[in-house]
Amino acid sequence: MSTVQLSRRTLLAGAASVPLVAILRRPAHAAEFEYKLATGQDPTHPVNIRAQEALNRIREASGGRLDIKLFPANQLGSDTDLLSQVRNGSVEFFNLSTSILATFVAAASLPNTGFAFKDYQAVWSAMDGGLGGYVREQIAKTPIQTVSKVWDNGFRHITSSTREIRTPDDLKGFKIRVPPAPMLTSLFKALDAGAAPLNFNELYSALQTKIFEGQENPLAITATTRLYEVQKSCSLTGHVWDGYWMLGNKRAVQRLPEDLRALVTRELDRSADDQRADIVRLSDTLRQDLTAKGIKFVEVDRAPFRDALGRTTFYKDWKAKFGDAAWGHLEAASGKLA
Repeated sequence: MSTVQLSRRTLLAGAASVPLVAILRRPAHAAEFEYKLATGQDPTHPVNIRAQEALNRIREASGGRLDIKLFPANQLGSDTDLLSQVRNGSVEFFNLSTSILATFVAAASLPNTGFAFKDYQAVWSAMDGGLGGYVREQIAKTPIQTVSKVWDNGFRHITSSTREIRTPDDLKGFKIRVPPAPMLTSLFKALDAGAAPLNFNELYSALQTKIFEGQENPLAITATTRLYEVQKSCSLTGHVWDGYWMLGNKRAVQRLPEDLRALVTRELDRSADDQRADIVRLSDTLRQDLTAKGIKFVEVDRAPFRDALGRTTFYKDWKAKFGDAAWGHLEAASGKLA
């Protein structure tokens, strides 16, 4: 698949082959190392398309010595289950959003601080620089480690099946699902929303049965998992940027010879760059697609939301939890928050 000519049609339609490629393809000879990479995203999501491309390149460049199979769409368990599996080594690699990784490594949620980044220039400056480096160091203190630069989940927006969210007041009492992520839970509770955590694989049915009025996710997630079928509007709040860390079990990574470790990082980094570009393109075109599927987009002024959050103890509380050094890395990119 050409990375230059990759189109949205290829992203959303062609990726249906990911599970078959991952499961059916076998090297001519048994691999020296057979590992698993688990993801939580639908097979049509750019994470899985670009990950599979990286795994194919790794297999080819290693002469079949390292064969990593892709298991998308929570095939091996929920995100929280998979985090446990990569910690104990039963799954060697796993991509996990920064917001959920924060349940294990608190510093992972630093870039998820509400309204911290205004655009992607600010995001990549921080995450490929000092802030990302600091988070990597904290993850490396555990049984897991990062194996590539951070991938893009995107800016998160609020969808609803009931009221349209236009101002901070519209969030009061709004029943919204959030990931099992302390940062996002506290953000919406600070704005008086009825926020409750739920694993993603249970989200569609919870929205369908009206347990929740709404949820918040990047547009690519809303589209590839058909949440538009159970939601009516999308407010472009961009309240949080979220990324995916490609994580490896430390023992499994260290078992690989140095040349294979370098190969894994090189090819996953290459695919990370490709996937970042995919998300930007998709975020533009998906507005048209989701509108055609019945979603009404609501343009909002983000400033009143950030101001409302600033009038609460949200920023001060998180600064106290993270500490001055960590918060300094964040504010170097975001500007003064607390």
